[in-house]
Amino acid sequence: MRIVTIVGARPQFIKAAPMSRVLRRAHEEYLIHTGQHYDAGMSDVFFEELGIPQPDLNLGIGGLSNLEQVSRMMLALREPIEAQRPDWILIYGDTNSTLAGALTGRLLGVPVAHIEAGLRSYNPLMPEELNRVVADRISAALFCPTETAAANLAREGITDGVYVVGDVMADALLQNRERASTAVLEANDLHLGQYFLATVHRAGNTDDPEKLKGILDAFARLPLPVVLPAHPRLQRALEQTGLAIGPNVRLIPPVGYLDMLGLTSSARLVLTDSGGLQKEAYILGVPCVTLREETEWVETVEAGWNRLAGTDCARIVAAVEAALSETPQAHPELYGDGRACERIVAALES
Repeated sequence: MRIVTIVGARPQFIKAAPMSRVLRRAHEEYLIHTGQHYDAGMSDVFFEELGIPQPDLNLGIGGLSNLEQVSRMMLALREPIEAQRPDWILIYGDTNSTLAGALTGRLLGVPVAHIEAGLRSYNPLMPEELNRVVADRISAALFCPTETAAANLAREGITDGVYVVGDVMADALLQNRERASTAVLEANDLHLGQYFLATVHRAGNTDDPEKLKGILDAFARLPLPVVLPAHPRLQRALEQTGLAIGPNVRLIPPVGYLDMLGLTSSARLVLTDSGGLQKEAYILGVPCVTLREETEWVETVEAGWNRLAGTDCARIVAAVEAALSETPQAHPELYGDGRACERIVAALES
């Protein structure tokens, strides 16, 4: 097979690492980086640490509005896809790069395979929700991480070409767990179970000063240091709003995958609006408080390891207190056995 893989954002780099490794054992892959995440701390370091093949093409399309990004990506993708004449276009997740790859493939008549299909937050205001719903509608192969995701598709009438394979991000985590770095802990004088890890990057939180203030006020009231790797969008929001950061909050630059694994696995608790980090925290057995009103990873909530707190200061503090006092004993395997990539390649071959 000849595959064109389209990536552009941090979570996609993580997923592409184990997938490319399995795919390239017997098949040909042409890797396109859209440039959606272009900062070295959000892009280059992941290729280096995870051994991802260097992109065959980097479109360099970043830092634009959603409309501008998707339209420019689609126009830029046309020529290389037509030149490669692939059997499949492979897309991941729910970013603008995902949507652009799906639409371009469909319009060019190339079958699209969507990895991480079927996720739903049921929040129509999230750009990611639009991206994933449209991608699922026009993909020929839909690779679901869980039975819940497959059930979501079935409710929408999508049953053909649906495979429950496990989670490729779980593949990456299980393969790299022993490589987790402690350097960032040592550099910031952090100790096992004696700090909280936080990430805030969704536009719905960073671009709303009232919501961002609620989150930061909650962090300031927590009983342990809060380590906050600052996504570029958060950095801009802090500069523009001048919102205060509590003395217990340690703002650090974005970190690579292995440093983030080390920070997550050693944290007492995670606070995040990231979908991927909710799932990684669960796999690592770390309680999570999600700074959103909904999640696409509903299994983590049902298992009791994740609590939805929104952006209200008092709710966040209460959720943290509850999570610290009521950590579940049961920890079911939700996201597979680390062989999702092998199942995906076998399905594409068939």
